[in-house]
Amino acid sequence: MMTQPDDPSTESRQALPVLPNSPKVEQLKSEPAAPIPPPIGSPMHESPADLSPAQRALEATAVEVLRTVYDPEIPVNIYDLGLIYRIDIDAQNHVKVRMTLTSPGCPVAGSLPGEVEKKVEAIPEVASAEVELVWDPPWDKSRMSEAAMLDLGLF
Repeated sequence: MMTQPDDPSTESRQALPVLPNSPKVEQLKSEPAAPIPPPIGSPMHESPADLSPAQRALEATAVEVLRTVYDPEIPVNIYDLGLIYRIDIDAQNHVKVRMTLTSPGCPVAGSLPGEVEKKVEAIPEVASAEVELVWDPPWDKSRMSEAAMLDLGLF
């Protein structure tokens, strides 16, 4: 079955084109490769072990929502870029997201955390959302998922 290009259900599945002249992408290509850390939700992530099944489902939903937020300099979503360091969910479904940016001088430093907070807060099960912007550890391309590295031609 073919879907129409304006079908909203295909919006989140469309890949953004890599910007061939993006200075940030060129910088990443020139840096040496490093090991890729485990993503949130993998057995090696520091996600609390005492999350209920409902909280785990909410964490998975939050990850999917975060995959709809893009860095304007690098055409990859912030989750696969490795900008999300941790998602904490308490018993009342208050969600705290620890994240960073690609650099302290990132042009969206003032707006991206607010966008993340609004999108997570819009999840029906979320009571409230808070985003903590951190700089330690600093972001580098070793935090990117394999999919993001492939999208940017970094392999």
